[in-house]
Amino acid sequence: MEVSIKSVLIAEHVDAFRKITGEQFVYLDDESLHKYSHDETENLHYLPEVVIKPRTAEEISEILKICNKNKIPVTPRGAGTGLSGSALPHLGGVLISLERMNTILNIDERNLQVTTEPGVITEVLQNEVKEKGLFYPPDPSSRGSCFIGGNVAANSGGPKAVKYGVVRDYVINLEVVLPTGEIIWTGANVLKNSTGYNLTQLMVGSEGTLGIVTKIVLRLIPLPLYDLLMLVPFRSLEKASEAVSAIFRAGYTPSGLELMEIDALIIVSKFVDSNAIPITEDTGAHLIIEVDGNHLEILMQEMEAISELMGQYDCGEIYFADNAVQKAELWKLRRTVAEAVKIDGYTIEEDTVVPRAELPALVHGVKQLGKQFGFKAVCYGHAGDGNLHIRIKKEGTENSQDDPEIIQSLRALFTLVKQLGGTVSGEHGIGLVQKSFMDIVFDKTQLELMRAIKKVFDPNNILNAGKIFDRLE
Repeated sequence: MEVSIKSVLIAEHVDAFRKITGEQFVYLDDESLHKYSHDETENLHYLPEVVIKPRTAEEISEILKICNKNKIPVTPRGAGTGLSGSALPHLGGVLISLERMNTILNIDERNLQVTTEPGVITEVLQNEVKEKGLFYPPDPSSRGSCFIGGNVAANSGGPKAVKYGVVRDYVINLEVVLPTGEIIWTGANVLKNSTGYNLTQLMVGSEGTLGIVTKIVLRLIPLPLYDLLMLVPFRSLEKASEAVSAIFRAGYTPSGLELMEIDALIIVSKFVDSNAIPITEDTGAHLIIEVDGNHLEILMQEMEAISELMGQYDCGEIYFADNAVQKAELWKLRRTVAEAVKIDGYTIEEDTVVPRAELPALVHGVKQLGKQFGFKAVCYGHAGDGNLHIRIKKEGTENSQDDPEIIQSLRALFTLVKQLGGTVSGEHGIGLVQKSFMDIVFDKTQLELMRAIKKVFDPNNILNAGKIFDRLE
């Protein structure tokens, strides 16, 4: 692990930051430094030396010019809901919080677009466009607290990704402050663009290593009129996983297809004190299946056909959510599961993704690795697109950085994922905690290309250095 570089930041720099943003938005007190020393990644804490909360791209530009000139490490941060360590200030230095840049600038109903600042909460943005009959589908589990800028940085997905795609599929254009201080727009506010390299898409998912996003233009779609939801219990995790691929082979594309295995269900049901999901002794896992669209009769026919198909996979009695309250309760359980299992001791989370037909092999492999390396694991996630979240608990181990056996087991896990045609992360990113496994899925040439791109954007390697791959010198 890299050591913090504490010697480059001096009082003169702090005074300059205060002149840029105002003294009240530069923080050096212990409480603030500790607040921004962690996010939702395992149990990891790294203190920044100073926290700055700018309001404009121009302020960020001036801050980065100072940091670039003096080679001061900079960590950009959204809401702090990340799970890969991308927002952890592990080199000390400056932490730039984007929380004050929280305005939806324009909803363009004529062109079905919205322009927003990065500090807007994702669910707030969704609700604002919904009032105009429009829909922004990407909806990570933390949508009630995460920022849209963080979603762009991680290329987030969520339950709706199975039908509607991930953040990358909705970003049209970005205003970005480069590590050297220049402010650029990456593209144009159009739906098709074959004009040079696609800098917009390069920025999406780059985890704040290439620039700091300060404005975001997203495409929108019309809001579907109806959605139907059902809960399907299975007697085994493997059978639930097999059923996922069968739904798509039969010609159906749900708007949500989520898997929760029994251990995760028990934990989260106790955590929120809910009886919404019936749990019996012979239950191994549940699938939450949602369809949406504009024709209710067609949706009801699809649900009936899917329920008949599920009968071929050793399922129990299927539960149909009859109203909005029941639907909300089921989604609340799914969206809360990560928090619940973490509190229960499953502090290490891996964000694996494989072709959906390989899910049975993946869940079987996870359980075998647990027996081999002495850890417990619970599985849940976006089964419809093969994106399985695996939470690990090992007595005496709070994070994946300090236990050689956990590191060995994770290498075995990601090697299995690669063999199944998958990769290390589906939506959480690489950040700090997955970077040592990049060599499993990328060869030397691929990694050298990525490092070269980083060098072009950030010649002094100040911006989120040591994330995705080791710190460049």
